[in-house]
Amino acid sequence: MGNQVDRRKFIQASTVATAGLALTSAGVGNEDAKVNRPVRIGIVGVGGRGTGLLRVLLTMKGVEVPALCDINADHLKRAQDIVAAAGQAEPTGYSVGEDRAYKQLMDRDDLDAVIIATYWEWHAPMAVYGMQAGKYVGVEVPAALTMDECWELVKTHEQTGVPCMMLENWSFRRDNLAVLNMIRRGLFGEIVHCHCAHSHDCIDHWFFDGQGNDRWPAKYLIDRNADQYPTHSLGPVISWMDIGCGDYFDYVTSTATSSLGINAHFARKFGPDHPGAKRKYAQGDIVTTVVKTHQGKSIVINYDMQLPRPYDNRWMIQGTLGIYNEQRDAVYLLDRSPKYHDWEPFAPYQEEFDHAWWKEMGAEGGEHGHGGTDYLELQQFVKAVRDKTQTPIDVYDSVMMSVIVPLSEQSIAAGSAPIKCPDFTRGKWRTREPAFALDPRFTQTT
Repeated sequence: MGNQVDRRKFIQASTVATAGLALTSAGVGNEDAKVNRPVRIGIVGVGGRGTGLLRVLLTMKGVEVPALCDINADHLKRAQDIVAAAGQAEPTGYSVGEDRAYKQLMDRDDLDAVIIATYWEWHAPMAVYGMQAGKYVGVEVPAALTMDECWELVKTHEQTGVPCMMLENWSFRRDNLAVLNMIRRGLFGEIVHCHCAHSHDCIDHWFFDGQGNDRWPAKYLIDRNADQYPTHSLGPVISWMDIGCGDYFDYVTSTATSSLGINAHFARKFGPDHPGAKRKYAQGDIVTTVVKTHQGKSIVINYDMQLPRPYDNRWMIQGTLGIYNEQRDAVYLLDRSPKYHDWEPFAPYQEEFDHAWWKEMGAEGGEHGHGGTDYLELQQFVKAVRDKTQTPIDVYDSVMMSVIVPLSEQSIAAGSAPIKCPDFTRGKWRTREPAFALDPRFTQTT
């Protein structure tokens, strides 16, 4: 629209002292800005995930949703009705042309931010256009699928000064933030190693429907062999290990098993003659990625989404003074645990080190989206938009979690060879201070 250039300059001047890493991050303890005007957010993609995020946003005071985009007319109408039922004016809908409709929404001069919840291949292009249009961007996971997309996100942020936040909700889980407080208090000593995973049988509801038909993510299993969904694994880990602010990924090695689970699923459920039981899939059932950091630490990341199993993230963080194990819901701390070399329950530590964000959010937030994580994530995103500060997860965090997709693919294709990780910060990680979820009560002092 006519004011787009002026608006872009205004946002840049308001949010950055210098481009890129100079944006300030709002931590716990900063005074909230008064809600003297609504934060106006447009949403691109209102299928299942986008609609869920929309419902959460509509519970927040001072948030308006004046525009929605989806090329599926039924999804768009459903979302418009949800906004109207919440007491807001029916939002303008954009649906004509997948490569034009979202641009029409983002070119509006009355939006402060856009949320992107579309198919994966659209995440990075839409986020780039959103930043170029001067809008704060919240983009679903993963933020990028290729190395070029990672760099394009970083370069666009640095050129425009506009924040881009990948909406990795597991970074905001209550237990994960309590563990972060424990780490920052120094209870685990110096961190040495971490294990994390996304273990979630998604075959019969996400990759494929219950009748054996392909859903939109199925094509990735056919065409690509990689850790295709690393961000839920890494969400809490990058802050636990100060990745991007004191340490950084050096190189990765990835190994994939053969692909047996998808064919076995179709043969078991629909018979051996079903096309899905015969089709060749590039994606191995289990991908194990090992990251070596510049400071000599290691991270094991597991992709596990195609075999029968209960849901599990298998987080484990280990240091010179102790260990936390999410599967056991337990810790062992050399200087605190009552029995030498014996686990103790995590629950008392959860209570003692509960993050201020969760205390301040209130019980109503816990009623929405993945036990409150979606609410907290969006609450902090909206606060950054309102205050014109850096988002809690910035573009560098977003690409670090996402880059495991192309790095793992390259390593697997090269016979599990080590692949160097690009430095998206261009060396600034060496002096950059931690900024995510700062809680002054538990920050380590030396």
